[in-house]
Amino acid sequence: LVARQSAADLAALAVGAAAYITVFIGLMGVVIAVAPICGQLFGARKLAAAGHQLHQAVWLALALSLLGSTVLVFPEPFLSLSQVTPTVAAKARGYLLALAVALPASLTFSAFRGFNTAVSRPKAVMSLQLAGLGLKIPLSMALVNGVPALGLPAFGVVGCGIATAIAMWAQLLAACWLLRNDAFYAPFGTPLARGRQLLQPPDRQAMLTQLRLGVPMGLTILIEVTGFSFMALFIARIGTDAVAGHQIAANLVALMFMMPLALGNATGTLVAQRIGAADMPGARRIGWHGVRIGMVIAALIGSAVFLGRHGVLRLYTDNPRVITAALPLLAWVAAFHFADATQGVMAFVLRAWRIAVAPLMIFVFALWGVGLGGGYLLAFDPWNMVPATLHGARGFWIASTGGLAVAAIGLGALMAWVFRQRVSASTTATP
Repeated sequence: LVARQSAADLAALAVGAAAYITVFIGLMGVVIAVAPICGQLFGARKLAAAGHQLHQAVWLALALSLLGSTVLVFPEPFLSLSQVTPTVAAKARGYLLALAVALPASLTFSAFRGFNTAVSRPKAVMSLQLAGLGLKIPLSMALVNGVPALGLPAFGVVGCGIATAIAMWAQLLAACWLLRNDAFYAPFGTPLARGRQLLQPPDRQAMLTQLRLGVPMGLTILIEVTGFSFMALFIARIGTDAVAGHQIAANLVALMFMMPLALGNATGTLVAQRIGAADMPGARRIGWHGVRIGMVIAALIGSAVFLGRHGVLRLYTDNPRVITAALPLLAWVAAFHFADATQGVMAFVLRAWRIAVAPLMIFVFALWGVGLGGGYLLAFDPWNMVPATLHGARGFWIASTGGLAVAAIGLGALMAWVFRQRVSASTTATP
C-alpha cells in the first residue's frame, strides 16, 4: 500500500519499520521466554504452574512497554543513523508515534501467543491474528489512501501506524475475552479466568526464571533483527530509491520467513513438551526432523520466488526506478531465505532446551560481525578494495546471507553437542 503512495512514504516506512522492529522484537524476545518454560511445565502436566508463568509474562510485557514506547516517541538516534531527508524523517516520526501506542498491546499479546503455543493451542492465536489482519487491511487502505467521500484525508505511512495500533488493541481485547470465556484455560488459572483474580501479584522467583532465559533470548533476537533492520538505516544514506528497493526485498523476505517461523515455533513447542515429559531421545528426534523439514520448505519457497521475481516486484510497485533498485537484491533471496530458515528453526529448538547464551555469542559474530560489518565494508568500500558491482545495497545482502550461513553452521554444531550431552545423561540416569 505504501509503495503505491510515494517513494518518500516507502523510505519512511523502511526507516520507521527498522526502528520499530528493533524495539519490538528485542522486547518480545524477553516476553516469549514464557513459551519454552510453559512448554516444559505442560509436558510435565504442571498446569497451574504454567498459568502462573503467564501472569508473570504479562507483568514483564507491561513493564517493557514503558521502555519501548518511550524509545519510539523519541526516535532521534534511529533518524540520525539513517541520515534521511527532513521530509522522510517527519513521516517516520508520525509512523513511530502511532506504533508507540500499539506496542503495549503487541507485547501483551505476545505473552498470550507464547503461552498458547506452549500448550499446543495455536489455532486460538491464529484465529485472532487472522481477525486482526482482516481489520487492519481495510483500515490501512482507508488511512493510507484516504476516503474523500467521507472527508478522510490520506495519511500515507502514518496511516499504516494508526491502523496497526487499532488492530493490535482490538486483537488484545479479543484475547482477553477468550481467556475469560473459554473453559480450556480454567485449569491453568490464567489471567481473567472465571473465579480467579485478574492478575496474580509479581512473583520474584518466577520472573527471574523468565528473565534468565528471556534476556539472552531477547538480545539474540535483537541482534538477528538489527543485523537486518540496520541495513535499511545504512542503505537510506544511498538514496530514496535504494532504500525503497531494499524495503520491498526486506518485506518479501519477512513474508517468506513466516513459514520457518511457524515451523520453528511448532518444533520448539514439541521439543519442550518432550523434555518436560523426560523423553530426551524424542526431543532430539523431533528437533532434527524440524530442521530438515524447514530446509526443504525453504529451498522450495526461495526457488519459486527467485524464478518469479519480476512478477513479484510488479505486485509492489510500477515505479521503474524502485524496481531497478530491488531486482538485483532479489537475486539473493533464495540463498538468504534458506540460511535464514535453517538457523531460525535451530534457534527455536535450542530455546526449548533453555539454551540462549551460547546462541547469543554465535549471533553476535555471525550477524553483526560477518553480516552487518561485512555489509558495510562491501557497500561503502571505505578502503577502495571492493569491486564496484558489490557496492550499495547488494553488498549488504551478500554479507547478510553469509552471516546467516555462519549462524546456521554454528547453531547446528551446538545442537548436535547439546543433544549428545543431554540424551547421554538421561540414558545414564535411567535405572
